[in-house]
Amino acid sequence: MDLLNTLVEKGLRRELPTREEALAVLATSDDDLLDVVAAAGKVRRQWFGRRVKLNYLVNLKSGLCPEDCSYCSQRLGSKAEILKYTWLKPDEASRAAAAGVAGGAKRVCLVASGRGPTDRDVDRVSKTIEAIKEENEGVEVCACLGLLSDGQAERLREAGADAYNHNLNTSEGTYGDITTTHTYADRVDTVNKAHAAGLSACSGLIAGMGESDEDLVDVVFALRELDPDSVPVNFLIPFEGTPLAKEWNLTPQRALRILAMVRFVCPDVEVRLAGGREVHLRTLQPLALHLANSIFLGDYLTSEGQAGKADLEMIADAGFEVEGTDTTTLPEHRGTVGGCGSVCGDGEGSGGCHDASAAAEAEAAPSEVPAARTDLVAVRRRGAGTDLAPNA
Repeated sequence: MDLLNTLVEKGLRRELPTREEALAVLATSDDDLLDVVAAAGKVRRQWFGRRVKLNYLVNLKSGLCPEDCSYCSQRLGSKAEILKYTWLKPDEASRAAAAGVAGGAKRVCLVASGRGPTDRDVDRVSKTIEAIKEENEGVEVCACLGLLSDGQAERLREAGADAYNHNLNTSEGTYGDITTTHTYADRVDTVNKAHAAGLSACSGLIAGMGESDEDLVDVVFALRELDPDSVPVNFLIPFEGTPLAKEWNLTPQRALRILAMVRFVCPDVEVRLAGGREVHLRTLQPLALHLANSIFLGDYLTSEGQAGKADLEMIADAGFEVEGTDTTTLPEHRGTVGGCGSVCGDGEGSGGCHDASAAAEAEAAPSEVPAARTDLVAVRRRGAGTDLAPNA
């Protein structure tokens, strides 16, 4: 396929595809899916070999968020029956992080619900970062605390944070449809603050919220322009009790096409297979490793993930290897820090190019979306904030 050959050549040169090319990836048929995965896999292997970076989430504070992000189980007014607890103490967070590191995680992602941290919150998280680094030599720490005020990114950097996550989530044009309590511009500003402070910027998206192909391309092209080191790709988990509970729009094939498009647009960044992979990729998860070079280990913020042992077996069975702490994640031209692995607000979904004609769209239409798999949505009941051992 000429399109795929062109995209591979551009990816190996780190050249931006056109919007039309990116949209065309999303419009490919299921019959062409393996060709799409193979082509994007060539780009992935050029920059990251067969390495898979493991990241581990620690939810420092769960629920009770004043923001109204429609996708999030921790949002204002959420009826989702998730764990709710206030800030973990630094030693509690450090113990939770140690479980992930013992399971093979190279990066610990510290997440707290809320609009953004107060200065007291930054002090608290700084102590947590110091405790984790003291107990786990060589581990990377990413913070995800919401919108940052001036000077806060610098303070986190001084405390030892390696990265900061704040996702764009969706296109600027549709952002107001999912959140009204802050703006798309607020999110861009926080990513820029992380960059300016010398933190490795991490910013990604949530797919499956009812967005169009054009929306997906818009947000991925915006991410390319922001130039984060890491791009987490979340697939919406439609939690009962949230406004998007009925949005079951993804098939495993659609999810793979989205990941491939992200890889072609962002060829040399750490593409993270993030929240919702178990729900939407299901048995095709191993194929996604040919597109993404990074995953979360075990559970997410408020939902259960695949067992950590199963994650490791999947990586080995697919012919990949876990990236060690002695290996730099990013290609040399991108610097020495290896991108972030957190997902702002809620990794379950916490959750972008199509110029083709309507006729072409109809010809390439993916298979019918299957019935909602609500049986795959399980609230996290172990790990941080509980007395039960974490899944790592």
